[in-house]
Amino acid sequence: MKLAASVSVLALALSACAATAPMTPVESASADSAPAPAAATTERTPEGARAFVASVEKDLLDLSNISQRAAWVNSTYITDDTDALAAYFGTIGTEKGVAYAKEAAEWSKVQGLDLDTARKLNILRGALVLAAPSTPGAAAELNTIATRLQSTYGKGRATLDGKVITGDVAEEQMGVLRDPKKTAEVWTSWNNNVGRPMRPDYTRMVEIANQGAKELGYDDTGAMWRSQYDMSPQEFSAMYDRLWSEVKPLYDQLHCYTRAKLNQKYGNAVQPASGPIRADLLGNMWAQEWGNIYDVVAPKGSGDVGYDVTDLLKAKKKTPTDMVKIGEGFYTSLGFAPLPETFWARSQIVRPEGREVVCHASAWDLDNKDDLRIKMCTKVNGEDLVTIHHELGHNFYQRAYNQQPYLYLNGANDGFHEAIGDFIALSVTPEYLVQIGLLDRNKVPDASKDTGLLLRQAMDKVAFLPFGLLVDKWRWGVFDGSIPASSYEAGWNQLRLQYQGITPPTQRSEADFDPGAKYHIPGNTPYARYFLARILQFQFYKAACDMAGWKGPLHRCSFYGNKEVGQRLNAMLEMGASKPWPDALQAFTGSREMSGRPMLEYFAPLQRWLEQQNQGRKCGW
Repeated sequence: MKLAASVSVLALALSACAATAPMTPVESASADSAPAPAAATTERTPEGARAFVASVEKDLLDLSNISQRAAWVNSTYITDDTDALAAYFGTIGTEKGVAYAKEAAEWSKVQGLDLDTARKLNILRGALVLAAPSTPGAAAELNTIATRLQSTYGKGRATLDGKVITGDVAEEQMGVLRDPKKTAEVWTSWNNNVGRPMRPDYTRMVEIANQGAKELGYDDTGAMWRSQYDMSPQEFSAMYDRLWSEVKPLYDQLHCYTRAKLNQKYGNAVQPASGPIRADLLGNMWAQEWGNIYDVVAPKGSGDVGYDVTDLLKAKKKTPTDMVKIGEGFYTSLGFAPLPETFWARSQIVRPEGREVVCHASAWDLDNKDDLRIKMCTKVNGEDLVTIHHELGHNFYQRAYNQQPYLYLNGANDGFHEAIGDFIALSVTPEYLVQIGLLDRNKVPDASKDTGLLLRQAMDKVAFLPFGLLVDKWRWGVFDGSIPASSYEAGWNQLRLQYQGITPPTQRSEADFDPGAKYHIPGNTPYARYFLARILQFQFYKAACDMAGWKGPLHRCSFYGNKEVGQRLNAMLEMGASKPWPDALQAFTGSREMSGRPMLEYFAPLQRWLEQQNQGRKCGW
């Protein structure tokens, strides 16, 4: 689930192009792609700083409007030619981004800057996902490598029963297979075929990007990423660890319970009763969400929640486009305007035949106004219905802040952007399914089914937490050298063991590069946003339910159709990145601090139940 006009995220060409980047080598961008000389020679005064920012915003808006189209074509029609086009604009964007970032660092030293100009300069300085150094040809090489990495992922294949399958099919099969030999085959073939070839390119990319980050005054690329949260990199790391410590006890109980159920199903030879869980048994290629194996862990008696969203969709003969219409309907019920007609004409809702595409779901705003699109290979199932609600959250956020100046065309922080659709999706409750005509009211589960409902949610929402945390912890270690190139694979597996408590199904070595088999690594999408989004979505959800006057158990709340929630939500969304994120958080929730407490409140009944089930078991790993 990626926000792609950033290739969105600043809506800047800066991060955009580095993140979507290129496969075929290209020459460095021509001289006329460099920042306008006038911006660099303006007198160093507050007025000069404002003039510099204004010229940069216009230049980057113009570049974004064409580079986004090149990125879209490359993602939806992968060829050597579209790789080259993306590389070309990616190189221009990266070179401009580096030059502007260096200039912004100098302008930031001017005394007497107004708060707005100082904020924009700080955004510019740290905006790049990957910063190329000023060495001639470095930007072209960086973008060529970055695009080759993404295209390698897009062309990736796995095998099942010895037959080649595409990545989206492999993901789907990991959710339904219950034969550990077959899950091991799919898992291993995907990681081998996709990850291994990336390792040399990724190693070189890290070298180049770190050189660029240091030229901008950062210790390394990871520190540059963490600087974009209205706090120092060190303060951000401390907040990150605090949030994990708040929710870790809930995860530990879920891990303990799930491991016991897998042991009961597969036996000690496949899944021991103690220690880590075998990664391929959890229903997901990366063991990041476990909801697909709910059938394995469902509690007796209360485990059958009375309905299955996939079955409901198929019974109503819903198409992928119908599912997107359902998602749109939630937002319009809150008072938001419908999506533009161009959305329906230009989005990739299903996988097209006869060409290579990146199936990983993403949301796009190609003109920073209203050319909104999603890119998915949608299948008619409950998981993709939730994904649609998530991706549309990006689109409605993008449109809400489209009147902001260019450098503020973004979320309050990147975790906000990911959390909006997720908190809307939390309201996909039985009551909501009744309201939209998918579920008969007489089939709404009563309170006796709450344990099953919460467990099903936790298998995705809670299980994701340590994975969401560790992806960037691995990259921060790679960027700062604490995980050297000689230990990429070992560092990845050690972190997955430490935080997730999982282990690979087959032997791994430094010939492997399993991180590359996760889209966001070759796609160079910072991942801390997804961890933050898991925390923020429950804060947003609780605030919305409080506004709606909900009095029952938090997990049964639906604010579908509540216009007051929509008005308050829009007030936060339309701020974009114009204010520090605590201001935006306060505008909707009343609090200036991110907290795991609303998530714990949501799952409190389940945590008590898990603790009872786990009595006598040796939890931990």
